Amino acid sequence: MRIAELFASIQGEGVLAGVPSLFVRFSGCNLRCRWCDTPYTSWNPEGEERTIESVVQWTHEHPEYKHVVITGGEPMIFNELAPFSQELKRAGLHITIETAGTVYRPAACDLMSISPKLANSTPDDVIWSQRHEERRIQPEVLRRLASEYEYQLKFVVQSPQDLTEIQSIQATCSAPNERVLLMPEGIDAATLAQRSEWLVELCKEYGYRFAPRLHILLYGHRRGV
Repeated sequence: MRIAELFASIQGEGVLAGVPSLFVRFSGCNLRCRWCDTPYTSWNPEGEERTIESVVQWTHEHPEYKHVVITGGEPMIFNELAPFSQELKRAGLHITIETAGTVYRPAACDLMSISPKLANSTPDDVIWSQRHEERRIQPEVLRRLASEYEYQLKFVVQSPQDLTEIQSIQATCSAPNERVLLMPEGIDAATLAQRSEWLVELCKEYGYRFAPRLHILLYGHRRGV
């Protein structure tokens, strides 16, 4: 497995925000979001090859942590995801998988964190713009993930105009409002605060869940936190 980083922190996003968690970040992605906050796993993938056994052993070195977040990049594109997640489950860990929902792969998972990429994510890059746009929404994959796993549907929101597309994807997944989380896009506290003002009001109006980016508010935009 190509791993960009391993670190212990708290979950910063979603329904488990604030929970102490171990993070396993795969390096490699089939999308290229314009605002990607981990370009070292997508636009310029970094990392080292690690065996399943070595990463599982790393989790054993942190017995106080009961939650593991498998993220990326896009972990669903890796063949090793299934056996790796099964080993973590055998170790008694709670597993969250962060995915854009473009690829289906069976895995051991307690919370499938599905984050479909809205049109605001499509880059201007000549090579990647069309490829990204064609891949970013895969209705059959979204429906399958939502039907087979405990899930949350988490969106990165830039403007109120994103709501129309959010509601369309929500309908595709037959997701109740309480499973829909809206998160402001931004990698600094000022931008998050500005977007949160109107995003909170949208959540109140439509019965969605507001999702702050707790790790950025606490630690700033940096790796390993």
